[in-house]
Amino acid sequence: MATITLRGNPIHTNGELPAAGTRAPDFHLVAPGLADVHLENYAGKKKLLNIVPSLDTPTCQLSTKKFNDHAKAHPDTVILIVSADLPFAQGRFCTGEALDNVIPLSMMRSRNFAKDYGVLIEDGPLAGITARAVVVLDENDTVLYAQLVPEIADEPDYAAALAALA
Repeated sequence: MATITLRGNPIHTNGELPAAGTRAPDFHLVAPGLADVHLENYAGKKKLLNIVPSLDTPTCQLSTKKFNDHAKAHPDTVILIVSADLPFAQGRFCTGEALDNVIPLSMMRSRNFAKDYGVLIEDGPLAGITARAVVVLDENDTVLYAQLVPEIADEPDYAAALAALA
C-alpha cells in the first residue's frame, strides 16, 4: 500500500508500482472501438503507460497532451493513456484535442489493471479509480521506470519518464 495525497489529504493505493527491472504485469483493457487489448498487443515496442484518474480533469488532459507531443517524433514508442473513463469519453477528448499519437485505454470491464499495477485508490473521494502514475517499459515489457505521483493533482516527472525511453 502506498500513501498519496489529494489536495494535501492522505489517500491510499492497494499496492506498489512494478519495480524497475521486473516484468510488467499483463493487462486487459478496452481500446477505442471496444476491442479488448493486452500487453502483447504492443509487443516489440517501447511503451509509456500514462495512468490517470480521468481524462475529464485538467492535469490528466495536460499530461496526455504532453506525451502526445513526444510520440509524434518517436514512432518506436507507443503511449498508452489508461483511465477509468469509458472509451467513448476518451475518444471525444482525444478527437477534440487532435491527439492522434496516443492510445486511450479504459478499465471499463475490469479493475484488475489498477490492482495489478498497485494504483487502485482504496479510500477517499476517488476510491475505485487510479492514482496518477507513469510506467515505462522496454520492447520486452521490462519496467524501466515507474513513478507514482505523490500528489494526485500534480503532473508527473515528464523529463524522467521520457529519459527512460531513450
